[in-house]
Amino acid sequence: MRWDQGMNGAESLIRSLVEAGVTTCFANPGTSEMHLVQAIDAVPEMRGVLCLFEGVCTGAADGYARIAEKPAITVLHLGPGLGNGIANLHNARRAATPLINLVGNHATYHVPLDAPLTSDIETLANNVSSWIKTDSTATSLAGDGMKALAKSLSPSQGSEGRTATLIIPAEACWGEADSLAAPLPVAGAEVVKTERISEVAKALSPRSMLLIDREGLKPEARLLAARIAAKVGCRISMTTFPARVDSGPGHPMVERLPYFPEDVTAAMAGVEHLVLVGAERPVSFFAYPNQDSVLVPDGCLVQRLAAGHENVIQALKDLCAEMGAEAVDPPRYEHQSLPDLEGKLSVRGVSNVIAKHMPENSILCGDSGGGAAVLAPAQVSKSHTWLNLTGGSIGQGGPAAVGAAIAAPERQVFALLGDGASMYTNQALWTQARESLNVITVIFNNQIYGILETEYLRLGVNTVGEHAAQLFNLAEPAIDFVKLAESMGVPGRRAESVAEFEVALLEALERNGPTLIEAML
Repeated sequence: MRWDQGMNGAESLIRSLVEAGVTTCFANPGTSEMHLVQAIDAVPEMRGVLCLFEGVCTGAADGYARIAEKPAITVLHLGPGLGNGIANLHNARRAATPLINLVGNHATYHVPLDAPLTSDIETLANNVSSWIKTDSTATSLAGDGMKALAKSLSPSQGSEGRTATLIIPAEACWGEADSLAAPLPVAGAEVVKTERISEVAKALSPRSMLLIDREGLKPEARLLAARIAAKVGCRISMTTFPARVDSGPGHPMVERLPYFPEDVTAAMAGVEHLVLVGAERPVSFFAYPNQDSVLVPDGCLVQRLAAGHENVIQALKDLCAEMGAEAVDPPRYEHQSLPDLEGKLSVRGVSNVIAKHMPENSILCGDSGGGAAVLAPAQVSKSHTWLNLTGGSIGQGGPAAVGAAIAAPERQVFALLGDGASMYTNQALWTQARESLNVITVIFNNQIYGILETEYLRLGVNTVGEHAAQLFNLAEPAIDFVKLAESMGVPGRRAESVAEFEVALLEALERNGPTLIEAML
């Protein structure tokens, strides 16, 4: 029904979101969400994107929001639907991505009957949400949507994230609503006090390291931090898993902390003063026997310039002024010609070819596997945006590429995936085909869960036993990714040499729509 002739709660919610600038929905709906589907149909300004698995919905909403810098919504079916999407909501929480989940629920009078799909949706949502609402009515639903939007756009502390989850009783969707709701004021970032700026300035020395994350990763912030580091003669590094980095030739040179704890310890050797700029102190991804979990050198002074919920850029501006570093020109990445490699395919070969031929302003979506190796040659090749795996829950790269391509249809998007990680959410290929998205998916196929084998060997064993090997082996039976992609409407090609990969990539860049390249390593 038309909103000027009367509308239900679902339509009041969708229309209010659209008028507030939220225009993209990644959906895998069920019966309890049919009124939301009807509302999306009635409001053509809301783009509905069907995903065949909820983990693709949530990962795509994450990728969309990281590029668009505004939230998308997901439509998920009751507790099982939300449960299927939690892995990538975990990544979104760790990335502090603005995101709104609309999760259908039974009508309130139906819940006590314990129908087959009844579950404790709120307990599931608590794992990944910074805000939850469960008791909306038809007349309050649009206003609750605006509360969710405001929360998703507000700064978040620590790792609480910016995911708002609206669990909607069915009668709130079908009941009559009388008005739309206007956006609410959004809380601004807290300003860092002058005293803290001065304390950090006094302690800075050539033995300092600026560790940046969150808002500190933005180009303006990285340049300010690099100016300070160059003035002092100290180091600057981003965290191991930054959510978004816009970089390339002309951008300031910034280190990145490695993954394994002993490598982090080695990288931080000699650091006597650690300044946290939107970051938290580094800890190991996992605990290991006889090894510290906090990866800060003994005796190192740790100071916080600005937390993630504070105004990081203003703090850096103030520190830059205090240090007299506003005019300092820090070391920057310079364009370099990448070497032409030959012979059998390797991670380095794939990475160099992608970095060499990718268009300016490409978006690179990483996941577990060899894709992270593209970042180093990309820094000296072309301007680009890197969307990284943030929470360690693999299966993010393909869905994030879907969202990024919808947020920025004029840009070339790459999904750089390990073979094992891609199988978590390969339904993303279907959505890429359906929406004709400009995504090139590269499968780094070594037919093994490589990181698990590495971690197993780190236990101190010399060889991987037969039974353990079977838990890492992806070759029996071998997955044919080309056929898999083609079955979902995405053209595919396999490459076993650098030359074959280069031909396949150039063909993909000439083609409209998605392509998959299976790189046999």
